[in-house]
This record gives sequence, structure tokens and C-alpha cells, in this order.
Amino acid sequence: MPTYVIAHLRDAAPHPDVAEYIERITATFAPHGGRFLVHATQHEVKEGAWPGNVVMIGFPGPAEAQAWWNSPEYQEIAPLRSRHVDGDIIVVDGVPEGYDPARTAAAMREALPAG
Repeated sequence: MPTYVIAHLRDAAPHPDVAEYIERITATFAPHGGRFLVHATQHEVKEGAWPGNVVMIGFPGPAEAQAWWNSPEYQEIAPLRSRHVDGDIIVVDGVPEGYDPARTAAAMREALPAG
């Protein structure tokens, strides 16, 4: 099942450390099967607020995503970003092949109180 690392980054002022981070990051996730799916592209907010930029990296599975995050190569460059850019980063599993949301809805209905 695919796994995604999603970052919501705010207040990213230009800085040489951030430029270096961006230059080096692909080399840290490529060996783990990662690739950029979204990288600070334009977005349109439909509900709520979402200031800043979105970055999304896809991995073949959770083991690869965790291996990348914990790798010495990534941990070496992470401070180049974190010292200068505020944000939130999550690791989230995708849905398996053949996922049917109707099954989730059916389970939810079964859990509802009778009435």
C-alpha cells in the first residue's frame, strides 16, 4: 500500500540553508523509492485556511517512508529546513488496491445506535 509524507509548510522566507535542503532532498528519498508528487505548487483553498505551501512525497509503503525519514542522509539535512521553515509533517498510508469506501460507510452505519 502506498504511503505519503505530506508537509504543510508556512513562513518559508528564502534562505541559503533552505535552498541547500531542496537541492539535496531528492538524493535522500530516491533510494527508498520516494518521489515528489507535489512540491510547493499553487493550490486553491476550498474550505478553511491553508496558508503556505504543500509538499507531498510518495513511497511504495510505510517501511520505505519510515526508512527514509530515519535515514542518516535525511536527518543530516532536516535541520536545514526546520531551522527556517515552520510547518506540519505527517506520514499517512494510502488505501489498498480495490478500496471501496462503501464498506467503510456500511461499518459506520452498523456502529450507529438503533433509532
